Amino acid sequence: MVLMNKKQILKILHQNKDEYVPRTKLASEVGISESQLAEAIDKLQKEGYVIDSSPDKGYCLSKIPNRLLPYELQRDLSTEYIGREVHYYSEVDSTNEVAKRLANEGAPEGTIVIAESQRSGRGRRGKKWLSPSGGVWMTIILRPDIPPAKAPQLTLVTGVAVAETLDEECKLDVGIKWPNDILIGEKKVCGILTEASISPQGLEYVVVGVGIDLNVDVKTFPPELRNGATSLKQELEKEIYSVKLVQRFLKNFETLYNDFKTGNFPKILKEWRKLSKTIGLNVEVHKKGKVVRGEAVGITNEGVLILEMDDGSLRKVISGECMHLK
Repeated sequence: MVLMNKKQILKILHQNKDEYVPRTKLASEVGISESQLAEAIDKLQKEGYVIDSSPDKGYCLSKIPNRLLPYELQRDLSTEYIGREVHYYSEVDSTNEVAKRLANEGAPEGTIVIAESQRSGRGRRGKKWLSPSGGVWMTIILRPDIPPAKAPQLTLVTGVAVAETLDEECKLDVGIKWPNDILIGEKKVCGILTEASISPQGLEYVVVGVGIDLNVDVKTFPPELRNGATSLKQELEKEIYSVKLVQRFLKNFETLYNDFKTGNFPKILKEWRKLSKTIGLNVEVHKKGKVVRGEAVGITNEGVLILEMDDGSLRKVISGECMHLK
């Protein structure tokens, strides 16, 4: 009930932004008492909304917090189903873990999990992924009707959606490092972690985790991570409004995901190849203690990296941690 009241209050205050709405009128339109209204306003102020109060004039919304609060995210969202159900947390161990639990409980396709920070964010191969406040830490639940072997292609679909969004919103030189890193120059700004749940009957669901260093202060990172990382705030030298960027990403992702489900992955892969910063470079791929070195000469229709070895032979690499060599 309190959540519904807050949404109704915000809707009315947004419609009258920078103007005062009398207490009696606001309480009446929401259908609550003035004391309940005061309690709800207090909660909204604690979430970061700047709501001015006047005994004579009532309440006035003067500033919206730069946080991925569900009401703000959904207010102007233009997607059909991606992001229509939002689970928001101030902090979690991992948005992917929360999403897997929700998926197992029957959460619909397009449900997203968002956290202000993660205590145990993970990258590929279980590597720790720093997830402090100021970033975008989000997981999308998907239920595509595809063979399990095609689930890894969703990492490439997501990579194109992120790269397109950062180009459109920030006008930055964005590229993709195979298989799941988004780069600005040679510095990582985003990581993607795709995990699938498979049963004897086939693919049950896929969760796609996206971590973007948005308004993160990279200087606070440990020295071993600082040099290879960047943030949008650092690149643009200003704070980025997170809601608009995430809304644009969700729309781009839905468009590409719909293409993927209707068999248009080759078209998406063509775009991925254009954005690739890996193809054409000498690389080193680490997997299960083994290292493979070669020139990245292409990527198959399944998203598998093709390396040309020193002897001229070609080798396919399905997965692993890729490092660009100077």
